[in-house]
Amino acid sequence: MPKVIVQITKNFKDINVNLSKLEELTKAVCTRFAQPYIRGAQYEISIVIVDDAEMRKANKQFLNRSVTTDCLSFDLSDDTKKKSFELIVNAEKAAKEAALRGHLAEAELALYVTHGLLHNLGFNDSTKSRAKKMHETEDEILQQQGYGFVYNS
Repeated sequence: MPKVIVQITKNFKDINVNLSKLEELTKAVCTRFAQPYIRGAQYEISIVIVDDAEMRKANKQFLNRSVTTDCLSFDLSDDTKKKSFELIVNAEKAAKEAALRGHLAEAELALYVTHGLLHNLGFNDSTKSRAKKMHETEDEILQQQGYGFVYNS
């Protein structure tokens, strides 16, 4: 079982989110999809919770896109034993989407974290079938972690 270290920075205050629960979710995802052949693997996960403006700025800086988005994920790993992921998740967008879709903003934010982590752990949603598998996996994880079905709610 890998060691998982999670650091969460909350720059957007207008959302109620249980940071301990988000940390547990992060650890569960990393543990479930850890590469079993790597002994002594360690995952260092940094999650930054931002608003639309900060997300737009990050999206412009890293991907040269002038729009906001739900999640940016980066694999900053430089060796096979120590994985280093950074996620930037948009809590303002999560609150808006959750209101439209009828669930809690915290659950929507958990979806964004799960989605970003899955990308860093090798999932790909570039085709319809891959996206379906990824979204089913997200909902399975979120259900197991007490958030309910979020993507397919």
